[in-house]
Amino acid sequence: MTLLEHETTSAEAGRALTGSSRHLDVEGVHGKVSREARRGRPKLYTSYASEQALLNSPAKRWWMLGFLALVIAAPFAVAADITYLLTMAAVYAIGGIGLNLLTGYAGQVSLGHAFFVGVGAYTASVLGGKPGATTWGLGLDLAIAIPAAAIVPGVIGLIVAPLATRVRGLYLAVLTLGLLIVGEHLFKILVPITGGQGVGRGVPERVLFGLDLTRTYAIGPLRIPPHVSLFLIALVILVILGVAARNLVRGRYGRAFAAVRDRDIAAEVMGVNLLRTKTLAFALSSAFAGVAGALLAILVGRIAPESWNLFMSIDFLAVVVIGGVATISGSIIGACFVVLLPRLLEELTHVIPWITVSAGGFINVFQLQTIIFGILIIAFITLEPRGLYGLWLRVKNYFSAWPFSY
Repeated sequence: MTLLEHETTSAEAGRALTGSSRHLDVEGVHGKVSREARRGRPKLYTSYASEQALLNSPAKRWWMLGFLALVIAAPFAVAADITYLLTMAAVYAIGGIGLNLLTGYAGQVSLGHAFFVGVGAYTASVLGGKPGATTWGLGLDLAIAIPAAAIVPGVIGLIVAPLATRVRGLYLAVLTLGLLIVGEHLFKILVPITGGQGVGRGVPERVLFGLDLTRTYAIGPLRIPPHVSLFLIALVILVILGVAARNLVRGRYGRAFAAVRDRDIAAEVMGVNLLRTKTLAFALSSAFAGVAGALLAILVGRIAPESWNLFMSIDFLAVVVIGGVATISGSIIGACFVVLLPRLLEELTHVIPWITVSAGGFINVFQLQTIIFGILIIAFITLEPRGLYGLWLRVKNYFSAWPFSY
């Protein structure tokens, strides 16, 4: 027997002992698995890269395509007010993803998220809005105003981060709350930027790459009115930022965020730079909040300094906690829940007489919404920390293992 034949026989014996197959010969096919071996085994992976991919199974890819098709078709099939709520949900999802990067993944509790949302809104308004009697405006394209609305809050986050990295837990929450209070005061006195207390200012012009988004466009038989155009823009930005955030957290920076969140001293001992990691989390979170603020300003039509308060920060915190901590998909689910719940409660006013829209009845929609948010935050923190996304995982795993109980 020659040396080559001996090595071949040894390799075949090794495969027999380990139960491996020629179809899984990574060295021979570079991590690719033949269709015959993969058929009926969608979760068969031969490399870490294939397992950690964004859409790592055919079912996920098909479900994602179907979901995107449904979301894109939704504004053409529903009323304009529902499309407005869907756009608001996309905007809140962008801000929720930013807060989730900071609080969910990096473990840095923040109550000042509304401040960065406001900074983004005013940055976009100054750059993209028209000048008023007392306010500044440059009238630039949204292609310039929206990226700038991410850069300016991101720079402010870089400045604030070194202070925030010196504290943690409750002290960090109080520090960010103080930042929010200072920001509210600045928004009220900086009249050329904000318009002043009780007055407000105009928002960016709806012009993107020279296209006037206030007009109705036609692509063949398909008509795209202004509210649908704004929804599609928010959806595209959400997809881009969501994919970017998902790629970030499944890499080295995501692992550094998780290490700092779980035990920052141990992370520092293992070589994680705490200052750099926390600063990156603050800067990214602030940038995401700025983009959400710019889109929110365009959506609501006029912004006032009173809008960026503690209640808005609590809304974003509810998006993270109810949707799912440390999960990008949970931020989207939580945003849809937080935005669409008031509309659902308004529909209940026609069925339950003691729920009213105004303040005249036993309890109004806003009060009931606040109570429900508080109860759900307590329930999810104590019973299901991963929120609605965690409940979905439980249901999916149950049916995946059925009829077995494990």
